[in-house]
Amino acid sequence: MQKLQFRNNPRPTVGVEIELGLVDARTKELCSASQRVLERLPASDVFKPELMQCCLEINSDICETVGDAESDLRSKIGQVEAVTDELGLQLWWGATHPFSLWREQRITPNDRYLNLVTLLQEMARRLVTFGLHVHVGVDSGDKAVMICDRMMRHLPMLLALSCSSPFWESRTTGLHSYRSKIMDGLPTAGLPALMRNWSEYVWLVNHMVDTGFINSIREIWWDIRPHHHFGTVEVRICDMPGNLDDVLGIAALVQCLVKSLSDAIDQGTYQNDCHPVMVSQNKWRACRFGKAASLVDTYTFEVLSIGQLLTQWVTHLGPTADQLGCRRYLDHVLHMAHSPGWSDRQLRILEEPNDRAEVVRRLCDGARLSPPRS
Repeated sequence: MQKLQFRNNPRPTVGVEIELGLVDARTKELCSASQRVLERLPASDVFKPELMQCCLEINSDICETVGDAESDLRSKIGQVEAVTDELGLQLWWGATHPFSLWREQRITPNDRYLNLVTLLQEMARRLVTFGLHVHVGVDSGDKAVMICDRMMRHLPMLLALSCSSPFWESRTTGLHSYRSKIMDGLPTAGLPALMRNWSEYVWLVNHMVDTGFINSIREIWWDIRPHHHFGTVEVRICDMPGNLDDVLGIAALVQCLVKSLSDAIDQGTYQNDCHPVMVSQNKWRACRFGKAASLVDTYTFEVLSIGQLLTQWVTHLGPTADQLGCRRYLDHVLHMAHSPGWSDRQLRILEEPNDRAEVVRRLCDGARLSPPRS
């Protein structure tokens, strides 16, 4: 049995991973160009390939504050934009592409990804999706597991806030987060198992490896999970928002929620049970309706709009945000709550010229951080 050592973090550091699509600047179609982009960027774990060559992952450093993460990501995205300009590409900020076909995307040729395709077959080939992951440091493995359990009730709210995938293969799906349903099709994705402590998590991972369910811990793609190597809780449920400001708002909300739960655990607060079926139903509503969803409070059973939920939580987390130095980023969440979501914006653009390429053009142009190179 493998011993997994959790790398304790004494502070609630924050790390942000964004997955951006690579599109042809002329046709606006997805382009399997990640290898060409990466060849022109510094070799590091900052810029990474994903399963599909039409996706590029950009990682922040381990940051003390969301403000630090903003400075870090702005610099790195600027580097990528300079390279994509040279190659006739643009960056797509959305969780699925409005019209490109998954059958036409190429797999990144490394052993890990090729083995995944061998194992998962078409379920892997369909993973032409783009998401946002936020890591927050915690000080023990036991606490990381406890926070994952207590964060489950908040995951549908985070999904609703980030929904940006109403399209799939030139179809309007009727869902606001089609990406979440694609991810749910994987055997080790979706909502996590309820666990009591780090020991139980280690036992479960080792059991899955020893029995051949997975090849390594990296094949657990839950919506939230402990990350032993980084010493974090990693929130993975979010679609890729349409600009950096919204990415940072969500990062601040996640950091504050994790810090608040960590403090409550330290103070000996009783954990109310949150039934997974209730969370699953809320997740479905978020996926289906986006910001228009009404979610059930899994403690009080009160039905609340996304705007009401976020107003409550931003108010409650204000003192925590002050401690973490992210108040203005958390306050941006209220602006997000009462503005059209990214799935809504994509659908509205499509109504005007009925041109899916125009959806890509507007979102790519709107998300850009640096002036285009002539």
